[in-house]
Amino acid sequence: MELKDRSTLVAGGASGLGAATVRAIHSEGAVVTIADRDLERGKALADELGERAHFAHADVTDASSVEAAVAQAAALPGGLRVSVCCAGIGWAERTASKHGAHSQQPFETVIGVNLIGTFNVMRYAAAAMLTNEPQGPNSERGVIINTASIAAFDGQIGQLAYAASKGGVVAMTLPAARDLSRESIRVCTIAPGLFDTPLLASLPEPARQSLGATVPYPARLGDPAEYAQLALSIVANGYLNGETIRLDAGLRMAPK
Repeated sequence: MELKDRSTLVAGGASGLGAATVRAIHSEGAVVTIADRDLERGKALADELGERAHFAHADVTDASSVEAAVAQAAALPGGLRVSVCCAGIGWAERTASKHGAHSQQPFETVIGVNLIGTFNVMRYAAAAMLTNEPQGPNSERGVIINTASIAAFDGQIGQLAYAASKGGVVAMTLPAARDLSRESIRVCTIAPGLFDTPLLASLPEPARQSLGATVPYPARLGDPAEYAQLALSIVANGYLNGETIRLDAGLRMAPK
């Protein structure tokens, strides 16, 4: 699918992987709607990019705000053609310890943002794409890209909630692609490894270097621009559908 002059949505687009994706999509000539709960960062990014960049204040756990953000993107010329969901949070706690059982509320919160939030973005984006006229050599109506993590496959000690939420995103990929196949909408998921995002930016530099050294090759943290590059490739490659792609430089995480 061509991106030039197409309307796109990036949920969680104000920082990290999402902001890199916004920049990459915008550089291809697309109109991009940045959906995020961070009002200040989201507006700042839209103002920086200027023409063809818009901000929608949305929290992925709030279905009505997601619906409104999707409607805003879909109202732009040509309708919503690409949706990327990068919104996510983490939590570290063991299943049980000397302090007791894993807390329920943090587990529910992580599932709410990472899994249900992704579901909200995907379902409303798909519904909006149904109204698009098929375009291009494959007569596509749209492309949906979700974000999981290699923790979905290699969950570490303390990653019970995070791994469960990202495993759910992986599990949704194929059935969603099958659901939407007759409507000419593709669905893929990216499962990043260790990336240099705001979450890791808070760590001391020696800790960041130590993490990067665990990666086989190249032995460094991933650059968010590399995530964005893969997102662009998924959009461009019409035969990619129903697949979760690991983006981890060959990393298989150890238990801890």
